[in-house]
Amino acid sequence: MKIAVLLSGGVDSSVALSLLQQQGHDLTAFYLKIWLEDELAYLGNCPWQEDLDYAQKVCDKLDVPLEVISMQQEYHDRIVSYTVSEVAAGRTPSPDVLCNKFIKFGCFYDKIDESFEKVATGHYAMIDRTDGLFALKKAKDSFKDQTYFLSRLSQAQVARALFPIGHLLKSEVRSLAQGFDLPTQGRKDSQGICFLGKIKFSDFIKHHLKDRPGELIEFETGNAVGKHEGFWYYTVGQRKGIGLSGGPWYVVKKDVIKNIVYISKNYYSEEKLRNTFAVADFNWISGASPSKAEFDLKLRHGENLYRCSIEFLANDTGIVKLQGSDQGIAPGQFAVFYDEDICLGSAVICSE
Repeated sequence: MKIAVLLSGGVDSSVALSLLQQQGHDLTAFYLKIWLEDELAYLGNCPWQEDLDYAQKVCDKLDVPLEVISMQQEYHDRIVSYTVSEVAAGRTPSPDVLCNKFIKFGCFYDKIDESFEKVATGHYAMIDRTDGLFALKKAKDSFKDQTYFLSRLSQAQVARALFPIGHLLKSEVRSLAQGFDLPTQGRKDSQGICFLGKIKFSDFIKHHLKDRPGELIEFETGNAVGKHEGFWYYTVGQRKGIGLSGGPWYVVKKDVIKNIVYISKNYYSEEKLRNTFAVADFNWISGASPSKAEFDLKLRHGENLYRCSIEFLANDTGIVKLQGSDQGIAPGQFAVFYDEDICLGSAVICSE
């Protein structure tokens, strides 16, 4: 097949490219430049240059052409603006989820038009085809599984996607990188939000929203116990970075109008069980709502799964009830639903 391969400069996408080459496909590699040079240059050197250098070295070794496509404007309009507006509204954004939907498997699809049959990435996920539909499946490596970040894709997007390393453990990917003698074999895995690189998220937020001093209030007593620099630096369930002695302290609630952050030392007490929340804006990858109402659920990237039920309501909304309790349920996050190994889709958490 004629395949477009998205390279990040990391080991995963490099091994994906190598495996596809072994299989004899007609390959062109692409590096998406989304780094916001002008906007964030003051925060340090642009990290994309090092990533691009590694991507070029991999392509030189494999003799695969590499094209650089700038998507800085699209990324700013779709992802950065969303991130800032969500944080300013007191919600917890998931920019990497929307980056996959709107950029890697969205705008990029439009850029290459119909020139390529498939678009391959180094995501840890798999695709299965049954009864004419393409299903998104969990990766073999449950710790690295990235279906959470792919849960907003449509059936058409999944149909064109290819995940060559989804059947491998991370350790196996590292071994293959050594066997292929790839320049990226020793690179550490990237962390954090895709467009920030090594920049702290708090620095990014400070650049856009500045500081707005307010009070830290103890949830149970209503007493002011400290100060903060803006509610947007905090998310529900957060423990680190509160900066008070006598804890541990946890963020339990935010008042975005009064700029108050409520904290508690008794976060895991019985009266603070969090097992029911509202969701909206469902995205079902198959294109149709499932007939069942009980699922497995992820509230964030990782291995942790809950059993849950959904009461479907009008206007594309619903109420999710967990079998268990999670102390980090935050509006703005995505709830991702599974049927065993199949990622069915997701919805946006709109209230605790």
